[in-house]
Amino acid sequence: MSSSTLFKATVNEHLENLPKPIQSKLYEAPATCLSIYRLLPPMAKFFIMSMLFHDKPVAYKDLERICKPNTKKLQFEAFNRLKALHLIDEDQGRSHLKLHPIFKQNFRDCLTGSQASNAFGNLCTTADKHQVDVKFLDQFASQKWETILHFMVGTELGVDPSKSVLSLLKLGGLMEGPGTSPRNLKITNEGFQFLLQDVNAQIWTFLLQYLNLTQDLNMDPVDVLNFIFILGSLELGKSYTVSSLSATQVSMLADLKDYGLIYQRSDSSSRFYPTRLATTLTSESAALRSPSAAMEHALQSTTTAEGGDDASAIQNSVSAGIASAQGTVIIETNFKIYAYTNSPLEIAVLNLFVNLKIRFSNMVCGQITRESIRHALLNGITADQIIRFLETHAHPQMRLLAKEKLDKKIEFDTSHNINTAGGAPQSQVYGENGTVAQHKLEVLPPTVVDQIKLWQLELDRIQTFEGYLFKDFQNQQEYDYLSNYAQEIGVLIWGDKVKKKFFVTPEGMDQVAIFANRK
Repeated sequence: MSSSTLFKATVNEHLENLPKPIQSKLYEAPATCLSIYRLLPPMAKFFIMSMLFHDKPVAYKDLERICKPNTKKLQFEAFNRLKALHLIDEDQGRSHLKLHPIFKQNFRDCLTGSQASNAFGNLCTTADKHQVDVKFLDQFASQKWETILHFMVGTELGVDPSKSVLSLLKLGGLMEGPGTSPRNLKITNEGFQFLLQDVNAQIWTFLLQYLNLTQDLNMDPVDVLNFIFILGSLELGKSYTVSSLSATQVSMLADLKDYGLIYQRSDSSSRFYPTRLATTLTSESAALRSPSAAMEHALQSTTTAEGGDDASAIQNSVSAGIASAQGTVIIETNFKIYAYTNSPLEIAVLNLFVNLKIRFSNMVCGQITRESIRHALLNGITADQIIRFLETHAHPQMRLLAKEKLDKKIEFDTSHNINTAGGAPQSQVYGENGTVAQHKLEVLPPTVVDQIKLWQLELDRIQTFEGYLFKDFQNQQEYDYLSNYAQEIGVLIWGDKVKKKFFVTPEGMDQVAIFANRK
């Protein structure tokens, strides 16, 4: 397990930590109900839909019966999430479940179209004199957000972020320094970690810090959260009236404009436009990649190459992947990295954990070394964050080669199982992406991934975990029964069959105890 970081507190955990009365008040807004549903894991969504149109409580065993036997861990996590949000309550001696009544009614209305006409904002009925299209909104959002990131890495742009942004950077621990001058601010370890997050995670980090500030400004946190969730449900490219907003929400517009979430021509304008950064807050769609505009421009300029057939193939794949901007980084098994970008921000982020050696007009070359990774680790960046960043920004050609390799491996294993079983195909367990569960799409070379983790282990020789110890079992059968269940639901940290002891996470303690009492 990787050490906990500043960014572990996601929006889900923030919502779970809210008092139950505030959670119930949030569920009075249909847009919030829809957004919270979108943020839930697939299994939790499945349970909600299974109970949504039932007037009576649903039995635990009925929900478990319609799930596959090997999904106990997913069931455990889903039930925990729903209970933490108080979306479900136990009934009839803890054997049945029922949905939160306010959430149930409002979410039903969202699905059936019975919600109030202004539940998702009021569209402007008159045309805007100054044309605003999606391309303009993407450019505006990208420029605003990349200004913040460029400022954090120290790129000289001549334009500093607004005072509200600088205040959040300092209060959030992403930057530090004496006084109020922007030139005195320096990036912190948490700021380095922040740069490796995807854009949605970065936006939510800002918004959660903004929520903490609203309490000091005597702003209603429920009103602020509701408006954020409404933004996540609006339509990109459409304008919405300011008159339908509350006083708190109107005061938020200027700050949200500084973050690039909304566009408003002036502070007194009667309409505003949500940008892609806002409309993807609660969806699974990717927001503007960081740095999206610069990266796409760099890719579009890459149309010719010198070299053999391999270089030509790579260049062709670059051109083919321009529209979706799927990635720019190529990694070899010898730890060399090639990034097709001329963006100062992209290069600065890579420089956090890569020893860059050569820079061309549209590409940089470097190498991952023990020293470069240790430098990143000492700055608070984890191995998992580096690996996730490289996977997210991997070149389309790497993904294509990984997919071909996976298909060949699955085909070989399938034919091998048929031959060893005398012609009878063996049963397989399939994952969410349709591939066999024991196989994994390896976009990065396994040697690179393993070595990065090993370099982290050199620094993290001792790891500590919080949890509960189960011991003093009457016999081996009782130990095996409970430890196997703890392993199935994914809460087992350590176990010793000889001493008949095992250790579970704090979240799993109650579940294992309830299971023991029930059995």
